Amino acid sequence: MEQSQDKQKHVYLIDGSGYIFRAFFGLPPMSRSDGTPTNAVYGFCNMVFKLVEESGADYVGVLFDRARKTFRSDIYPEYKAHRPPAPDDLIPQFPLIRQATEAFNLPAIDMEGFEADDLIATYATIAAASGYKVTIVSSDKDLMQLVDSNITMYDPMKNIEIGADQVMEKFGVAPDLVIDVQALAGDSADNVPGVAGIGIKTAALLINQYGDLDNLLSKAHEIKQPKRRENLINQADMARISRKLVTLDRNMKLKIPLDDLLRKNIDHDKLLTFLKENEFRRLVSKFESEAAEIEMDGRTGPMPIEKVEYSLIQDIASLKKWVAAAKKKAIIAIDTETTSLDQMSAELVGISLAIETGAACYIPLAHKIKAEQGDLLGGLLDDNTTQTADIKQIPISEALAILKPMFEDKGILKIGQNIKYDMSILSQYGINIKSIDDTMLLSFVLSGGMHGHGMDELAKKHLDVDTIKFKDVCGAGKSQITFDYVGLDKELNYAAEDSHITLRLHKFIKPQLLSNKLTPVYETLERPLVDILANMEQRGILVDQVFLRKLSGEFAIRISELATNIYKLAEQEFNIASPKQLGEILFNHLGLKGGKKTKTGIFSTSASILEDLADAHPIINDILEWRSLSKLKSTYSDALVKQINPKTGRVHTSYMMTGAQTGRLSSTNPNLQNIPIRSEEGRKIRQAFIAKPDHKLISLDYSQIELRLVAEIADLKSMQQAFDDGIDIYAMSASEVFNIALEDMTADIRRKAKAINFGIIYGISAFGLAKQLGVSRTEAKEFIDNYFKRFPGIRAYMDEKIEYCRANGYVETLFNRRIHIGGILDKNPMRRNYAERQAINAPIQGSAADIIKRAMIRIPKALQDANLGNSVAMLLQVHDELIFEVPNELSQQAIDIIKPVMENAIKPAKLLKVPLIVDAGIGDNWHQAH
Repeated sequence: MEQSQDKQKHVYLIDGSGYIFRAFFGLPPMSRSDGTPTNAVYGFCNMVFKLVEESGADYVGVLFDRARKTFRSDIYPEYKAHRPPAPDDLIPQFPLIRQATEAFNLPAIDMEGFEADDLIATYATIAAASGYKVTIVSSDKDLMQLVDSNITMYDPMKNIEIGADQVMEKFGVAPDLVIDVQALAGDSADNVPGVAGIGIKTAALLINQYGDLDNLLSKAHEIKQPKRRENLINQADMARISRKLVTLDRNMKLKIPLDDLLRKNIDHDKLLTFLKENEFRRLVSKFESEAAEIEMDGRTGPMPIEKVEYSLIQDIASLKKWVAAAKKKAIIAIDTETTSLDQMSAELVGISLAIETGAACYIPLAHKIKAEQGDLLGGLLDDNTTQTADIKQIPISEALAILKPMFEDKGILKIGQNIKYDMSILSQYGINIKSIDDTMLLSFVLSGGMHGHGMDELAKKHLDVDTIKFKDVCGAGKSQITFDYVGLDKELNYAAEDSHITLRLHKFIKPQLLSNKLTPVYETLERPLVDILANMEQRGILVDQVFLRKLSGEFAIRISELATNIYKLAEQEFNIASPKQLGEILFNHLGLKGGKKTKTGIFSTSASILEDLADAHPIINDILEWRSLSKLKSTYSDALVKQINPKTGRVHTSYMMTGAQTGRLSSTNPNLQNIPIRSEEGRKIRQAFIAKPDHKLISLDYSQIELRLVAEIADLKSMQQAFDDGIDIYAMSASEVFNIALEDMTADIRRKAKAINFGIIYGISAFGLAKQLGVSRTEAKEFIDNYFKRFPGIRAYMDEKIEYCRANGYVETLFNRRIHIGGILDKNPMRRNYAERQAINAPIQGSAADIIKRAMIRIPKALQDANLGNSVAMLLQVHDELIFEVPNELSQQAIDIIKPVMENAIKPAKLLKVPLIVDAGIGDNWHQAH
């Protein structure tokens, strides 16, 4: 089983058999109108309802005894033999409790020859070994032997948690010695004999003194008390038998694997029917009330909450209460308020928390405005006014010291909206958030391509809530102030609402992933990547300032030369950057043909228009080069210098995980995805990204991954074979399409084949291909027709994806990520054709994005296993390429570890017929490495 790197999964194992008896004897008699007793069923339903509602568990199982006779009866026939039969009023409730379990959509598990305790022990052991947190819902003392750092017990009737301290209090020994104490003391309820005259306290005393049962029995002759010594010597075999009876089997051959305990959504209709049939009116009312909150109202989402209470936390005692509540609940929504959206320069101002629907709090930490001066909102702070920090707030160091254990506790789920930002902010204060969920990513996995995933939009769409906007509390434009200067009267509702809305969105969206079978996409591709990207953003990459300034100077000289030549050819000076002036020069003054006016009445001077005119006048190529160099200078050579962080000397890009509907990552500030590399000047930009002293940059890049995926998904046998044999795929395609032998291949024919290959993936038209290759539309259509004849699987694939998208509204990647395509049924041919091209390409591009994500998630562990985890740093991800910073002497070793991880990233999910190939390089800068 794969384990997410940052989320400790939580397994709840319910002792169904034990709870039946406790509920039966603990509750007064109840019965349906037909006379069927139901008190145990009611108690069971009430307990399960609460657990399912509040636990936040990832896996839930209910374990039952099947029959009285088990393997322990073969060891000791008297085991439980004296127990009376079940009460008459309880017997008819056993099948009802099984039905209740099914109604809650939970697995009911038993096994012939074993007790529920053995099943619990085995599941708990497997889960704990996988790094999961386990909660055993039971108070049975026999299960206390299982308690450890990952396994605790919970008594739902007393509402108490049982950990190692509670076990020590009951047995006088640590959990791993409980069976030795039970072996000595015996158990009259189960007819476990033990050793005569020894109770729990004496047994604990002896085990603590001698270490364990075997050592005690071997040294029984040393016991000073005559009777105790005699019994230990004479009944040593009985003590050993008793230990076998009380020792739970942790190695059962399970018929139902742990993965099948993955928590499923409740079937509302089925459960409601069951509750009504058994006349549990109070539970029916509670269930209908809870369901109303998450039931769609036919337009937006859950029904509105009538009352919301937001609290301001200004003292340590109040903060500790919230932290204690979060620990008990094991789930909390968080949001940070800061001075900037730039995570590397932002300062923490406050934190909001939400645990229960209807309530949230805000903890001010670094506000600089007095409480009574909240009315300053909307005006600039006077430069001559000094604001003091006399607002009542907990000192930031003390507050964070209290919050840190909660934030870093893997057993408490932290929910955020774009939580990567909050993680980055808090990491700068020494807090490393563990165990996270992200409502932005949950929404993206559920409905990528359908709408935006910002909190304001999600709140309106799903909760019908119009959130308080940032400008409402901080102003806008020249009047905008930073959040640390917002008064308490405004900051509370704005900040607390963020975490409260996040919690509500989580409750609404996450169950839908389960019902839509999208949980694996989120758990294996998105959530584990958050921590990895946050670390990459924090590391950043070095940039050579001197080289960039020199490059800007070179660009400026060339831009000036081009402008001079453009003015000469135009016979006048004008603003080259102005589309209006440029259009008038080209189409009015110079009289070039092919001008097209926009809706505003000016001539279009888009790149495609100018490229069509490249041969019409020498001014066009100069204009295109002028534009290209101007963009490179302003966007990169000038801008990168300004984006260097003064504290680190590096640039720190931010990765957007929801920026592209296919799942590809995008980056901002700076955008590293769009650095042009086809031109010599564009490639020079990459030379500015350098390794620190005594280090190299290594680049690992998937080779032709999208074309390989086309061969796989479209089942193109000849193309698959070519990839498998390492043949030049473009030459092979050209040979197939143009019926030319490989030895007669020319560079021009190969170039055309490459254009066709990629054009087909993107659903290119004959017109588009003709334009790209510089041939007639008839000739381009003939190329495409020949391609489809030679590779009929391509056409079949395209038709299949379009039809699938029309029927479902989305297409899927190899990993079952859904990519929703709008406009596939649009009556407008232009919009519909565009959607069809998306439907063809999205599964390819999305699968490529999923593959590199899987690789990124697995690489840190591979490096750690090779003892390189602290030496090799993943810095950048750009399309199909990963960049690492590595000590000089470890460069090749790092490549040897990372390369196979990338090339095998897909195999556990689906065995590819086409091999994935990764090209690797080493250099002092990005250009050299690539």
